[in-house]
Amino acid sequence: METIGIIMNGVTGRMGTNQHLERSIIAIRSQGGIQLSDGRRVLPEPVLLGRDPEKLDALARRFELERWSTSLDECLSDPGNRIYFDAQATVLRPASVRAALAAGKHVYCEKPIGGNFQEAMELARIAAAARLKNGIVQDKLFLPGILKLKHVIQSGSLGRILSVRGEFGYWVFEGGSQPAQRPSWNYRKQDGGGITLDMFPHWQYLLENLFGSIASVSCVAATHIPERVDESGATYAVTADDAVYATFQLESGVLVQMNSSWCTRVHRDELLTLHVDGDRGSAVAGLRECEVQPRPATPRAVWNPEIADPNNYQQAWQKVADTAAFDNAFKVQWEMFLRHVLEDAPFSNDFLQAARGIQIVEAGLRSSTERKWQDIPPLTLEC
Repeated sequence: METIGIIMNGVTGRMGTNQHLERSIIAIRSQGGIQLSDGRRVLPEPVLLGRDPEKLDALARRFELERWSTSLDECLSDPGNRIYFDAQATVLRPASVRAALAAGKHVYCEKPIGGNFQEAMELARIAAAARLKNGIVQDKLFLPGILKLKHVIQSGSLGRILSVRGEFGYWVFEGGSQPAQRPSWNYRKQDGGGITLDMFPHWQYLLENLFGSIASVSCVAATHIPERVDESGATYAVTADDAVYATFQLESGVLVQMNSSWCTRVHRDELLTLHVDGDRGSAVAGLRECEVQPRPATPRAVWNPEIADPNNYQQAWQKVADTAAFDNAFKVQWEMFLRHVLEDAPFSNDFLQAARGIQIVEAGLRSSTERKWQDIPPLTLEC
């Protein structure tokens, strides 16, 4: 059994602990590592990195891990640690990623990769020049509902796709007597907060992998809740957007309406839904499920508000069957990145894709400020 050291920075947070450590790296270790195409098995050996020694020690004990540290330089100096992973707050990520690349480490990190497009492109160019493997988390591509939707699209059963309507969000409590479900830095622009910066990178890779390249965007970013209560009980002013309402036009001509909000109460089956209309059928996908309505099963709707509608529209949809076992989306991508490092297996979700997400974030925020459409040119390392 071979091993590969992985520096895991920022995994004391909710996402880092649950998805990246427990459900990905620990799960891969529990299954005996990953098997490569040449028959070798490789076991990931994580070293937990962070600022709070008590939290790190507790996390290491919980998962029976031996290594943790509060020193980035110490971790980077160990040649056995070949991969650096970053799940810190956005404002802390670029400097640490830059240091890891300078130390010759392959880098995999959460999105967004940086606070602005210039910063993201700099990291993409540094990684490419150093010929180091690099990747960005794009977990939603590997969720069961999205995988089912991709299968439906590729089958051709929707025909020519006309439009997409996306709804994402939920009510995040303001804090105080009802604690917030998200950390307070999410609502401070100066700390890298804002739902546009948080969610547009997700919509970039989802839309461009499912439907085609984004050509332009028009959107309004809003701050609906002006004050919230932080983790210490202090009231603070919200300086970042907590909702964004966007329209994307794809190069194919497909129009996408995408609403993202931390100020909405849920009246749908899942926190994220994509409604896709084609000339031969439609599909609605969430995180886990996908339903379709082909042309022959489409009810004849007639607008007549004077009488009760005889159609039960929900019953006219057919659920896409589970024809495969779906593993945790984060774990699937971790295994892909490990194989990318260990045997040069394909991995398309690189730092250039991370920069593309930030490019679309900035175009969306410009559109909101200037109140006009923004064109988004294709992106290469030479841009």
